[in-house]
Amino acid sequence: MKKPGSKGEHDLQKKLKTEKRALAFYNSQLLNHLNPEMCQFIAEQEMVFISTSDSEGACDASFRAGHAGFVAILNEKTLLFPEYRGNGVLASMGNISENPNIGMLFVDFYQNSIGLHVNGKAEILSNEELEADPDLSGKIKLSPKNSGARKPVAWIRVEVVEAYIHCSKHIPLMQKMDKTIHWETDDEKLKGSDFFNAKNRTEPDRK
Repeated sequence: MKKPGSKGEHDLQKKLKTEKRALAFYNSQLLNHLNPEMCQFIAEQEMVFISTSDSEGACDASFRAGHAGFVAILNEKTLLFPEYRGNGVLASMGNISENPNIGMLFVDFYQNSIGLHVNGKAEILSNEELEADPDLSGKIKLSPKNSGARKPVAWIRVEVVEAYIHCSKHIPLMQKMDKTIHWETDDEKLKGSDFFNAKNRTEPDRK
């Protein structure tokens, strides 16, 4: 049977003598589907970090947030989440259109300080494609959260390839504070304006 993981990690495991620990992890923690505990965990999360890359391997890391359950579990092998109007760059969806590989990291900072990695294959669905498929639209909550100005511009369906724990020991336990979320705002102050002063940029000297 093929060993899980990439050739690169296998080579480094051998070089750094971590093969025994890695094999124990593969055998006890790495699944090719979502078990009931993982599904329940995802259903309770309000955020997820995602990573994508284009056809040449140039990477992009991003963040998605919503109400608990905004990432829908269709079954043990399939997730679905909405893509909302953003800055117009469409970096993540642009990458997915070239390269379906996606990494997702769900982290619970507030109760259990635990994480869940989900790696898989992503595809972009339009609202029309979603609404035309009762097997999909029937399993998500098309409520005011997903309509009007808050209606998604597209959806991402993810076929789960790997799912495994991110251990708790280095995840901080945080306290959640009240914050008014201004969904879809164009108010520069509410968006953070030019927090990093990028508009007044100067190009670095290149040698």
